[in-house]
Amino acid sequence: MATNADPIAFRGALGSFATGVTIVTTRDAAGLDCGLTANSFNSVSLDPPMVLWSLARSSLSMDAFRNAEYFAVHILAADQETLSNGFAKRGADKFAGLETERGTGDVPLLRGCAARFQCRTAYQYEGGDHVIFVGEVIAFDHDDRAPLLFHGGRYALAARRAAALTASNDVGSDAPGRFGEDFIGYLIGRAHFQLYGRMQASLAQHGLDATDHFALSILGIQDGRTAVEIAEMIGFTGARLTDDRAHSLAERGIVRREAPSGRLWLTAAGRRTLIELAAAAKAAEEDALGAFDDNEKALLKHLLKHVIHSTDPGLPDPWATGEAAD
Repeated sequence: MATNADPIAFRGALGSFATGVTIVTTRDAAGLDCGLTANSFNSVSLDPPMVLWSLARSSLSMDAFRNAEYFAVHILAADQETLSNGFAKRGADKFAGLETERGTGDVPLLRGCAARFQCRTAYQYEGGDHVIFVGEVIAFDHDDRAPLLFHGGRYALAARRAAALTASNDVGSDAPGRFGEDFIGYLIGRAHFQLYGRMQASLAQHGLDATDHFALSILGIQDGRTAVEIAEMIGFTGARLTDDRAHSLAERGIVRREAPSGRLWLTAAGRRTLIELAAAAKAAEEDALGAFDDNEKALLKHLLKHVIHSTDPGLPDPWATGEAAD
């Protein structure tokens, strides 16, 4: 395993996690290996490379991860379902019979995974009944293997549950002339605003609004973009990063504005702010999807990606590399 700061390679490794399963490992204060199955993995930043995941406060592994300087995230391959089930068991000797490697901080590394990320614990945030861990990726490797996903009848199960829920809530929304509550635009729109509403306190704490957050998120994906480029990439939101707004962010030390190009770069304070907002967003997601099982979560994200793809008007891809990344 070799350290690789190349953002393109890092993005490729992150791509192994579609809507799949991870195992997170560390080594506790007594020198014992510790690990568990988690599906709360997300990327935070490409430069520097950072990821996050969350752990329930009730977990027996909480103290180990709270006090760990390093941990490793493993994106499981399609043939590792048994491994996933083993690490999901509470209190079991999860490493019994496994051949492991050793990473930074003597953290155990599992073999045969689609991708592995060795991380230094950078931040810990309170997320309701979970703690959110943000890790700076110090090394990773990526194998060209299909990731472990929900499969077969699992999709069908989630679809049947969705159909049953729709039927149980049917209140005659198809009446002539009525705006149907099953209209996908209404459903997605309301879900977005209610979910984003959970973040308002965090945004207000930093003196930001949704447009600021959209803009900073674009810079978190790739720094060094102009206000015009950012405005094009967040065009789907109806928001626009004006020159005055960019100037205000620069005056507050959140971004640095390069002259004469006008390109914007996150400052250290701005990057920390973005990470804190990412943690708040993840906590809101965990809360919103708390009643869903793993397969329903995966199906929801899978279907939303299809909607986004089918309605895309051809806006620029925020993850595409360009001159600003050179």
